[in-house]
Amino acid sequence: MTLFINILVVVGIIVLSSLKQINQYERGVKFTIGRYAGIMEPGWRLVFPIFQSYKKVDIRVKAVDVPDQKAITRDNVSVTVNAVIYYKVAFAEKAVIEVENFYYAISQYAQTTMRNIVGSVTLDELLSKRDEIADRIKDIVDRETDEWGIKVNNVELKDVSLPESMERTIAKQAEAEREKRAVIINSEGELAAADNVAKAAAILSQSDGALHLRTLQSLNDISSDKSNTIVFAMPVEILKAFTTFAQKNNS
Repeated sequence: MTLFINILVVVGIIVLSSLKQINQYERGVKFTIGRYAGIMEPGWRLVFPIFQSYKKVDIRVKAVDVPDQKAITRDNVSVTVNAVIYYKVAFAEKAVIEVENFYYAISQYAQTTMRNIVGSVTLDELLSKRDEIADRIKDIVDRETDEWGIKVNNVELKDVSLPESMERTIAKQAEAEREKRAVIINSEGELAAADNVAKAAAILSQSDGALHLRTLQSLNDISSDKSNTIVFAMPVEILKAFTTFAQKNNS
């Protein structure tokens, strides 16, 4: 009887020590005598000691902060770029069997890919097409890490840093563009104003007395302010009239 109880106790201890818990966000990769034996789903699972072993793999989406990478663009501008890669483990068995440390491996591969992509574009393309460049990095990293059981969801370029001298150059260029635009707008306004003045002068010249009425109206507007000094400009038509009158008298 005592022997039977002892056997039950030993069996109970073995079962309890073999019982492993896999959480919902994990998968277990089981090995039997060193060989892959299958995936352990969430819940309590038996892993017999000595003969079997297992490794937990977190299958949640992870964010890898790719550290600052110095690179030279295609037009020979030195830049510093950093990024964030979002990925998850799609096949736990591949992530354990095919690569030693998939977290470290994907970070290193992303750094190399980012430097290569930055080196293949110009500075203007890097600054204006960041989303397209990030998608190119994502596609390359995702394709190359398929063998590791990794699925890359997204890549975001966090920051693109330039040397101080280049930042000053870009600032001057932007200021010059703003000044150029202001001059163009001002000249367009002057052109429109001159066109309107020419049209008004043409209309006034076609109507007898219209110019005199416009002159009187202007004098009336100016005279409303007593502080103004009025200088009256004699119309050329009136001078011609006086000249004609004088010639008639002399004749």
